[in-house]
Amino acid sequence: MGLLCLCLLTMLTFMKSNLVSNDSASCSRMARKFIWTVATMRNALLVVAASLFAFSCEAYGHYFFTITGHTSQGLPPFRPPPTSDTTSNGTTVSFGEMLKDFGGGLALIPLMGLLESIAIAKAFASQNDYRIDANQELLAIGVTNIMGSFVSAYPVTGSFGRTAVNSQTGVCTPAGGILTSVIVLLSLEFLMPAFYYIPKASLAVVIICAVAPMLDYCAVARMWSVHRLDLLPFTITFLLSFWQVQYGIMAGVAVSGAGLLYNMARPRIKVSDHGVLVMQPCSGLTFPATEHLSRFIHAHALQVSPPRSVVLDCHHVSAIDYTVVSELKDLLRQFQLRRVRLVFSGLKPSILKVFLAAQLQDFRVADTVEEALQMESGSPEPLLGSD
Repeated sequence: MGLLCLCLLTMLTFMKSNLVSNDSASCSRMARKFIWTVATMRNALLVVAASLFAFSCEAYGHYFFTITGHTSQGLPPFRPPPTSDTTSNGTTVSFGEMLKDFGGGLALIPLMGLLESIAIAKAFASQNDYRIDANQELLAIGVTNIMGSFVSAYPVTGSFGRTAVNSQTGVCTPAGGILTSVIVLLSLEFLMPAFYYIPKASLAVVIICAVAPMLDYCAVARMWSVHRLDLLPFTITFLLSFWQVQYGIMAGVAVSGAGLLYNMARPRIKVSDHGVLVMQPCSGLTFPATEHLSRFIHAHALQVSPPRSVVLDCHHVSAIDYTVVSELKDLLRQFQLRRVRLVFSGLKPSILKVFLAAQLQDFRVADTVEEALQMESGSPEPLLGSD
């Protein structure tokens, strides 16, 4: 059943993508319109045909297929979310006990829903050349879950399979979601017995055929040639998604976050020797980089014999925090004890304001590296601060 459905869907997709419009005979135009209509409705037609076939087999006593089976009929009642529950043995579970039973799931379920929804939205936005508003997506998910709690709904998130089916079918506007909702409500009320005989294999094929075009094999080669380290979160996400999609996304986010923290904690520092060492951090200085910066300056300037003065070129530094300022305060003291200097150059106004507010002792600053070098070779007095 699965292979047959796969072949039919692939054939109809191929036929639709290879239709050629021209001004030929009317019968040919009608044939093209017929093929286009059938190919556009291919998912629904396939499920209906598979259901009829499964029903025919079971009617004659042949139970070949795994079918959807019985599903509760009718719409759930609209009522406020319950604050307590009663178990099968009559025990009442309070709201506090329900929260306790959820445990970490209270944080994990919303987080996974948001991550999965944004990942799906970005994937299809890239495929179909449009941009998404993450705030709008999160607001929609939040409002939907609040309203869903009044009808005993499951937690609502973006669905990769359903989104792929919509995209493959040609849905382009939110009207598709409205139409789907109406059909689902009508089906719950009137058509649940007909869904009993839908083979699960046919539903699986619809999802497979919808998701397959999303695979971009060339992306791996591009990542390999552009930045090979990006293959690490990609591979981890890909492999763990075979276990659970949410675990794959979480692992990918965690590995990417660790990579970002590593880059922040190990900023690249260029060193040049002009008689005075000139050190140039290539990114912002925040608390993860504190230890690396201190160790680097000690190794190149303070632990050599004799100790050397340093010009710290900060024209790439656009962010700094209290931890870094505290470490620089200690470095200034170490330089002063060894009778050498640490001079800052190229400070942006916002960074200079932070340094001045910290009232650092023996703080020297210059507008450019050249001025700082002249300061070291000329005047022994600090430009700012005091000894």
